[in-house]
Amino acid sequence: MKVLVILGHQRPGSFCHAITEAAVEQIQADGHETIVHDLYQEGFDPILPDAEIGRDVRLDPTVQQHCDELMAVDGYVVVHPNWWATPPAILKGWIDRVVRQGLAYSFNESGVVGHLAGKTAVVFTTSNTPRDVELTVYGDPLENFWKTCVFGMCGVEDFTRRNYESIILSTPEQRAGWLEETKKIVRERFRGK
Repeated sequence: MKVLVILGHQRPGSFCHAITEAAVEQIQADGHETIVHDLYQEGFDPILPDAEIGRDVRLDPTVQQHCDELMAVDGYVVVHPNWWATPPAILKGWIDRVVRQGLAYSFNESGVVGHLAGKTAVVFTTSNTPRDVELTVYGDPLENFWKTCVFGMCGVEDFTRRNYESIILSTPEQRAGWLEETKKIVRERFRGK
């Protein structure tokens, strides 16, 4: 199978980079192919220009490549930090430009039709907010964003998200354990696909 891996963190050496490396290593060790995009390192432009809105528009070649990859793969791994209960702007811009109406989803008389059905999505996020606070005070908006608003709308039912927290207070031993957990999640989610 083929898995598209999208990283949205600007600092090389970050724990998000370590998560991405662990996920890619496991996917490849399991015999699957990966397409990896480090959005910051590649300088992905997150701004959706007016000329890209609508059907049958000519897309920037980089955006077209990402759109083609989005549709050609069997699964997705997305990695990013929690910034104000949302993904970083570069990743949100990637969604705006790549997870497009008419491509990943469309509308008909009955409502939304997802075009990514049958695919698997795994999202790894990091935060400094303790889990109990994230759930009781904020209601875990990233879970709803990815599971319902992005992948759910696009027809993906096989969805998993794992948030690692608190990064700022974590020990090297905790982070090593989380990287092993990342590999386990990826191995399980993409097994036999």
